[in-house]
Amino acid sequence: MKNSAKFRIKTELAIVFALSLGASAVYSIVSIISRLTAETQLAEQTATINRQLSDREWLDFAYQFLGLAFGLAPVALVLFLLWEKSKSPFTELGLNFKQPFTDLIRGTWLALLIGIPGLGLYLAARELGISAEVIPAALGQYWWTVPILILAAVKASLLEEVVVVGYMFNRLGQLGISKDGQLFLSSILRATYHLYQGFGGFIGNFVMGLAFGYLYQRWGRVMPLVIAHFLLDAAVFIGYALLKDALTFP
Repeated sequence: MKNSAKFRIKTELAIVFALSLGASAVYSIVSIISRLTAETQLAEQTATINRQLSDREWLDFAYQFLGLAFGLAPVALVLFLLWEKSKSPFTELGLNFKQPFTDLIRGTWLALLIGIPGLGLYLAARELGISAEVIPAALGQYWWTVPILILAAVKASLLEEVVVVGYMFNRLGQLGISKDGQLFLSSILRATYHLYQGFGGFIGNFVMGLAFGYLYQRWGRVMPLVIAHFLLDAAVFIGYALLKDALTFP
């Protein structure tokens, strides 16, 4: 590949991630520095994922919905950038419904494989004092709370798996970076933009990134990863919203 083509891809990567999860990674680094230098210990702090944005119900709904809709813009952007005359990005990334049963089975067992140990890691990190208390959902009790949380899980799964796995692996491969290099860079980025939760979130998401990236390289399809990520987030978001008054989290 010519130097000009490599420069274009590097510039494209920089722009895409500056508009999406790369910016989130930078903010997370600032956030963890803030947490570590605060008077309150990290273990006594909280990190809220889905928070209420207004005291007025209709305005809160509007903010939530708009945030989710515009949050998918980076996904649309990378799909557009990957579009070629001979092949659509949906085919290129395996982001389609051509293997629905296989994708569902793979996504479900992957969610179980990651979710159960992930909960154990979170509890261990809380016990060791290296993680803030993660509050998955702190929305008002409205008719639209569960649908919004489902949409939040859809957005997170598409954004992270399409951009940080499918798109990133594609472009890094074009730059001549090895499969191991692609796997490491994608995983470290995933871990970094979760640093706001503490070091437990960093470690857990790094491991998750390695597993998801490796399976993407084997399967050549991002759809099972999207399904697994959706199931994980939907279970945590909705489960917490419905059971937070009955459960005590460390």
